[in-house]
Amino acid sequence: MRPALLVAAVALLAAAAPADARFAADASSGDVIPSRDSVERVPRAPGPRGTLVVVPGRSAVFGSGVVYRLAVEVEGGLRVDRNAFARRVTSILADRRSWGVAVQRVSSGPVDVRVTLASPGLTDYLCAPLLTNGIFSCGQGGRAVLNADRWRHGAAAYGNDLRRYRIYMVNHEVGHTFGHGHVGCPAGGEPAPVMMQQTKGVAPCGPNPWPFPSERG
Repeated sequence: MRPALLVAAVALLAAAAPADARFAADASSGDVIPSRDSVERVPRAPGPRGTLVVVPGRSAVFGSGVVYRLAVEVEGGLRVDRNAFARRVTSILADRRSWGVAVQRVSSGPVDVRVTLASPGLTDYLCAPLLTNGIFSCGQGGRAVLNADRWRHGAAAYGNDLRRYRIYMVNHEVGHTFGHGHVGCPAGGEPAPVMMQQTKGVAPCGPNPWPFPSERG
């Protein structure tokens, strides 16, 4: 998709974004957090709105076995520490409680999985024909699209625990790129499977952000 076309496809949606759809970052964790007071201190991600820019950098290989080459992308114009965000995504997928695959973050060459942080409008565009309605995220075609608004606000099932919800977002959407579909709650009181649509609720299960929560990183 040519950048000019991508910009045109989301221009109207971007223009209609609410004034509080701004993003600040905790530089120590890479998490996007709401902060009206500090938002202006966080530079915007490079590139125009509606375009995706790969975060430069390369990590060591985490884990053993066949290596999945991972690229992290951030939509231009979002206020986020994109380098910290990329490190956060990599550390989640490298955790033994995640999908148990070897991961290496790259910014060039062949890529197996792309993790993308995008505005609600661009999320809808990238996720089509899936209906994300400016609210949800998706994973398809080798790309896990994380809705920046959802990343910012979390979900009721996790309460104020944004850290664990963001772990869930990464693992759930990347799980779709690995071919995993949605599942339901197996039994009341059990940890929700990571491929359950926990953004919509977890009852009667409990929230769980990991594919293999009994493992230890």
